Amino acid sequence: MPALRLAWLGYVLFLSLAAFLTVGICDLVWSLRLPPDGGAGPAGASAADSPGGEGAPAAWPPGSARVVVVYCSLDEVYADPVLRRFGERTGIEVRPVYDTEATKSVGLATRLAAERARPQADVFWNSEILRTLRLAEQGVLEPYRSPSAADIPERFRDSGGMWTGFAARARVLVWDTARVALAEAPRRLADLTDPKWKGQVGVARPQFGTTATHFAALFAAWGAERAEDFCRALRANDVKLLAGNSTVVDMVARGELRVGLTDTDDVWSALDEGKAVAMALPDAAGEGTLVIPNTLALVKGAPHPEAARALIDHLLSRAVEQELAAARSRQLPVRDVPTPPGVQRLPDIRALAVDFSALPGALAAHEAKIAELLGE
Repeated sequence: MPALRLAWLGYVLFLSLAAFLTVGICDLVWSLRLPPDGGAGPAGASAADSPGGEGAPAAWPPGSARVVVVYCSLDEVYADPVLRRFGERTGIEVRPVYDTEATKSVGLATRLAAERARPQADVFWNSEILRTLRLAEQGVLEPYRSPSAADIPERFRDSGGMWTGFAARARVLVWDTARVALAEAPRRLADLTDPKWKGQVGVARPQFGTTATHFAALFAAWGAERAEDFCRALRANDVKLLAGNSTVVDMVARGELRVGLTDTDDVWSALDEGKAVAMALPDAAGEGTLVIPNTLALVKGAPHPEAARALIDHLLSRAVEQELAAARSRQLPVRDVPTPPGVQRLPDIRALAVDFSALPGALAAHEAKIAELLGE
């Protein structure tokens, strides 16, 4: 097991080194792209184009560049239309940097920490919450209480203003409807350890994205003993650790696996493509499932703070939450906005009781143990 821990440490160090090396290159490229006038943005667009007063400030500070750099771990296919429309309406040039599926949220969070002394990003749009909390603890973020977030429930807002949650997803069980009858489909997390599914269960690697958040939440909510027993039982059942949540759904849909643990958006995407899968909220009649919001945060020392606040205000608007709920990802609004048919409302979901603030500590204390127990 020491060799496994050394391998994991080496991988984390590799990510950190890669982030450091990209700082200077990205800074040079972006400075070359910025026009001498500070970046006028798309021709013909102005703050007046922004509906409902959202977008660029009416009085733009002299000398401020009309550009915003956002590090985004939400899938590009979902985030890009939202960011593009913001740029078109406000005249602010949006420069997004996206994460990969395999290193969801971890790659960008590592980069932000590496750039702390010389920030390159203005906004962090994280598709989960754990890495945002860690960055806040590391002093990478600074407070901003957006007026757009006034009606967002308190449990999705940091008391110190470091982050705001919106557009959530739920962790779900997925199965192959061609090979798994509805009556025998899993309904609890514990069902994934049933010997009848041995070698047929897929889970994304627990070091990244919402899967890391989920395992940290289990340790926080269940306690170490119960959570470790669950990890051991998964390994004993020959769980397959995969590159990402979408890979879990794809392998289930192709019949290579029968069941898996993933996110709502990945299953909705598969259903839209006509794939033979179905999903259920685990432990819906018991302690509930984990609901994970997207999170937005202002980077401390952001190069373009005015544009950063304008983008955050826009992304936290009710209109954007409704837009993400209507998209293929079917993000779950954290407040009362209309949702498409078939998409559950957050108040109708029994959520796992977990204190978000406990997640970084839980991961720090048990991250190596989780990987060891699952055979990473």
